Amino acid sequence: MLTLFFAAAALGLIFNAAPCAVFAETVREGIRGGFRSAFAVQIGSLVGDATWAILGLGGVGLLLQMEVLQIPVAIAGAAYLLWLSWESWSSADQEFSVDAQSGGSCRKRALRAGAVLSLTNPQNVAYWVALGSAMGAVGVSNPTLTDYGMFFAGFMAASVAWAFVCAAIVDRVFRNAGRRWARLTYRICAIAFLALALASIKNLLQTGTSAVTETVVAAPPSQNV
Repeated sequence: MLTLFFAAAALGLIFNAAPCAVFAETVREGIRGGFRSAFAVQIGSLVGDATWAILGLGGVGLLLQMEVLQIPVAIAGAAYLLWLSWESWSSADQEFSVDAQSGGSCRKRALRAGAVLSLTNPQNVAYWVALGSAMGAVGVSNPTLTDYGMFFAGFMAASVAWAFVCAAIVDRVFRNAGRRWARLTYRICAIAFLALALASIKNLLQTGTSAVTETVVAAPPSQNV
């Protein structure tokens, strides 16, 4: 059980530390509201991570891999990333210093942003389905409900720890950020959001093209009467 827990914790750290839209939003909100806002983004993303984890480990993720369900999720995620890109770019000239006393509304917005980014990331589905079927690598050939619970606990423990560390790093780095540096960071975040949105759109188009091709190939040849 301990081996499973620590293996899940290691995977959780790798999963959360990977550069992604959540990290870019954490930086952006950290400049705006300090540690609390950055931490709120991270906690919000854990809501989505926990949702996908439960669905993936429970086998429901296989259903969510259907294109009819993946496409709306991917479209929503790409649209939200495009909006964040525009909002970050247009706000660069107005918001450029850390305000550690930002109100609850700012933290609620940051919490919501983290949750939406995580819930609208279709890659999380495949990630958790793969993990749910790869537990044999750590010696669990026939996982039970207890094994899944231990795996989930290890992953979430590492994720919560990373939320504190990431928010603290962002707050420390940008606490004394100057106007020019903070504005540049906002621009970089906007470009990162745009690049991720375009990548999502590209994958979506490739998925649609593949589906159409497979349908054409599988269709029976027409017979002339």
